[in-house]
Amino acid sequence: MFPEYRPRRLRANPLLRSLTGETKISLDRLIMPVFIDENLTEPQEIPSLPSIFTQTLDSVDEYAKHLKKIGVNTVLLFGIPEKKDSEGSQSFADDGVIQRSIKSFRNNDLLVVTDLCMCEYTDHGHCGILRGKEVWNDKTLDYYGKIAVSQAEAGSNIIAPSGMMDGQVKKIRNELDGNGFENIPIMAYSAKYASSLYGPFRDAAKSTPSFGDRKTYQMDPANINEAMREIELDIEEGADIIMVKPSLFYMDVIREASTIFNRPLAAYGVSGEYNMIINAVKNGFISESAINEYVTSVFRAGADIFITYFAESLAEGMKGKI
Repeated sequence: MFPEYRPRRLRANPLLRSLTGETKISLDRLIMPVFIDENLTEPQEIPSLPSIFTQTLDSVDEYAKHLKKIGVNTVLLFGIPEKKDSEGSQSFADDGVIQRSIKSFRNNDLLVVTDLCMCEYTDHGHCGILRGKEVWNDKTLDYYGKIAVSQAEAGSNIIAPSGMMDGQVKKIRNELDGNGFENIPIMAYSAKYASSLYGPFRDAAKSTPSFGDRKTYQMDPANINEAMREIELDIEEGADIIMVKPSLFYMDVIREASTIFNRPLAAYGVSGEYNMIINAVKNGFISESAINEYVTSVFRAGADIFITYFAESLAEGMKGKI
């Protein structure tokens, strides 16, 4: 075909490359995770997540204003309560840390997604109710239903169950519908892997299990067919948005899900991904442009929505902000 067709013609300058680029990063499709700690009196940088700060109940309003000003439109909220117990009762308390925080974000015209899990709220750090040393799936579902209704009553726009209990989406859908919240969508953590990349999150959320691990409910990293079955189940149970978590090591799963399922697909760029990339940039091992390359790759793989700790810095333009 050469010289009739010269691909370099469309790479000649930045404006041409932007005009003909196939995959675009849109702030409207980014979600910023936010931690709110009831125990803090001022925002605190998370050591393993440089430039990411845990907010306080008093600081969330100003932080919400800041996010809205720079163009971040959606947040995913995680709460750290003052008191924990075996049933994670603060996860569904009317005055719980998340229930009290939602209003600040809603008042600033942000779309609020609330993570629905119990690991931050239980004194044992697991994602449900224990029966001996086992997470009791069906009993846990009753609590998930209560948490979903509590978050909806507090003003959550989207409920995002992340515990990977069998039947969780159906239970939550039934409870929401039965309490007048049939229009609240569910963003299901459908294919959530038992990954080694969650360490910084567990530090930030104070949610490391006190014994054992989460491999009996989170997925084996070796499995992709099982991921498709999990996603299909969630859709059948009423999920409006499906998710693959993590993203960086699971691009093939994102691609497969985007090909098979006709649902909005979210990917979660987890804390370990952020940690590796941001520290490599800070130490000069890779260029700052790697952040854009990373985020672009997730959308190129097929994600429609990306939950990423880079959402804030991307909105700020990144340069000089890292």
